[in-house]
Amino acid sequence: MKKLSPSILSADFNILGSQIETIRQSGADYLHIDVMDGAFVKSISYGMPLIKSIRKNTDLFFDVHLMINEPIRYIREFAECGADLINVHYEACSDITSTLEEIRKTGVKAGLTIKPGTDVSVLKEFIDKVDLILLMSVEPGFGGQKFIESTYTRLALLKAMVSCLDNPPEIEVDGGINLLNAKKVLDAGADVIVAGSSIFKGDLKENLDAFMNICRSV
Repeated sequence: MKKLSPSILSADFNILGSQIETIRQSGADYLHIDVMDGAFVKSISYGMPLIKSIRKNTDLFFDVHLMINEPIRYIREFAECGADLINVHYEACSDITSTLEEIRKTGVKAGLTIKPGTDVSVLKEFIDKVDLILLMSVEPGFGGQKFIESTYTRLALLKAMVSCLDNPPEIEVDGGINLLNAKKVLDAGADVIVAGSSIFKGDLKENLDAFMNICRSV
């Protein structure tokens, strides 16, 4: 079965705890947590205090996406707050190998992300060093953007690249995913899809059930 990682960037923080519990009850595998620094991307979101707070009340897998410059500075702190996977941007690290090694040292899983304009080929030297690769299907930093159609070609290239490995990393796609394109993204090779506004806008439970039905059907 494919996996769903609802992004709390689009959640209602007034009722965040109950919404996370609804996500857990839906059977979703991951909880996507976007951390933005206002420098690597223009937006500022939330950070370690929020992760530490919600960790106390859920056993969901925390899929932490760091959209910050030089994330190596904060790897240990994010791991201690409860991250299960720490995902860093290729474009934000001056030393990617050292950053991934630092993640490994904490005992959590390591992920690597590339933006839509970054060539998939840059991932070749790192595909055996990560547990997950995230392809951004919108420009990072804002929710509610339209899915970039060239992602399908990039996804096919990445799928071919990792297919030679005995234990390939999961492929995650984030940005502009909704109920109309989710199955196509999964059929194209994604193992995990991230959805935010299309889950939290409207009836949360109904939207989650619809996404989970798609994940189970592929």
